[in-house]
Amino acid sequence: MDQISPKLLIPQSFLVNRDDVTSQLGLMWELIKAPLLVPMLKLSVYICLGMALMLFMERVYMGIVIVLVKLFWKKPEERYKFVPIEDDEEHGSSNFPVVLVQIPMFNEKEVYKISIGAACGLSWPSDRLVIQVLDDSTDSAIKSMVEQECQRWASKGINITYQIRENRTGYKAGALKEGLKRSYVKHCEYVAIIDADFRPDPDFLRKSIPFLDHNPDIALVQARWRFGNSKP
Repeated sequence: MDQISPKLLIPQSFLVNRDDVTSQLGLMWELIKAPLLVPMLKLSVYICLGMALMLFMERVYMGIVIVLVKLFWKKPEERYKFVPIEDDEEHGSSNFPVVLVQIPMFNEKEVYKISIGAACGLSWPSDRLVIQVLDDSTDSAIKSMVEQECQRWASKGINITYQIRENRTGYKAGALKEGLKRSYVKHCEYVAIIDADFRPDPDFLRKSIPFLDHNPDIALVQARWRFGNSKP
């Protein structure tokens, strides 16, 4: 059987310095890098161009949306009936609806004073405001501090009640639901829920309740959030 010379299959350059593996690998890389890398680089360029085009289209779309919002969007006061509730010297505070403010808590040692103080500082007639602190804390020391804070505000004439329960069924939602079962809240017309780390502005109820009071088709008003510690 005739033997085939390796020179017919392997280039002459591969036969030179056969023991020099590094040189051979380098030469092989030179031979294959162009057909291997060029298509990959082209594909990468096309992908980058496609992503850049998508980002550009997103910017254009958002710009159009912002312009349309600026031109046609109406403020809530313009879209819905909004009549501020004013103090009436003749009828007193009877024109103000009774509002229940619920504050659910769970071991809120650092912030409980903030939310309780903010709720008690709401600009609303005291005889038309019921504040309910729903404490599900498992730490007895924190429970004691929260209760003392409620008692401190109650001594100032604020209608605030400290409420606990035997179990945490339903967690926060369960606490809110349990609070609505109390007899002293049955006459409340609206409910405002404030998380333990929230600090509503004093005019929060005066800005939100009129939307509910004058628009029967509105069942919920969500206030805008701002972060009090956003700046160091």
